[in-house]
Amino acid sequence: MDETRPVNGFRRGIHRVLASLNCDGARGLALLAVCAALLLPVLAGDAGRQALRYDRTALADGQWWRLLSAHFVHLDFDHAALNSLGLLLMWALFARDYRPRHWLAIVLGSIAAIDAGLWLCDSTVAWYVGSSGALHGVMAAGTLAHLRRRDLDGWILAAFIVVKLAYEQGVGALPFTDSHAGVVVDAHLFGVLGGLAVAACLRPQMESL
Repeated sequence: MDETRPVNGFRRGIHRVLASLNCDGARGLALLAVCAALLLPVLAGDAGRQALRYDRTALADGQWWRLLSAHFVHLDFDHAALNSLGLLLMWALFARDYRPRHWLAIVLGSIAAIDAGLWLCDSTVAWYVGSSGALHGVMAAGTLAHLRRRDLDGWILAAFIVVKLAYEQGVGALPFTDSHAGVVVDAHLFGVLGGLAVAACLRPQMESL
């Protein structure tokens, strides 16, 4: 009896699971790197968050790095972990829908839309942290790719996004996010608009690789 068969079968099974979640090979390493970028800033504590967050007064003084860094810092570890779980879900659903450079453009476009939207349209937001807005842009771009392929889940995802944004704009943050005071729901809206704007100019990968 070949004793390596069970081991090889186990490895193949693990590989199939990882591939189904878009976490195999280079994609898995990239996912770990992005999760680390979201979680590690928590170690800097309050001082790090103060130095990196979107801060309207500091931006007016020329501290432009905050337009990017704000989307990688969080209120606390729970907030960062929640956004990391959101990233895992987005990765599993959409990672193969666009090429890596296209995803980079989508994320940067979402971030730019959030920053511009908060600065120009919502002067009441004095400060902001978190990656949920950018993740909404990723979800919108991935949903558009699924709609272009005429996948059924694309319509389900599109309906979810529309209902969620409508609720947030009309009522406020969803009940299960109330534990994080001061959820900036407009960041979700601007993130979706930015993600869609960039994705509309890109050609998605019509088949999984």
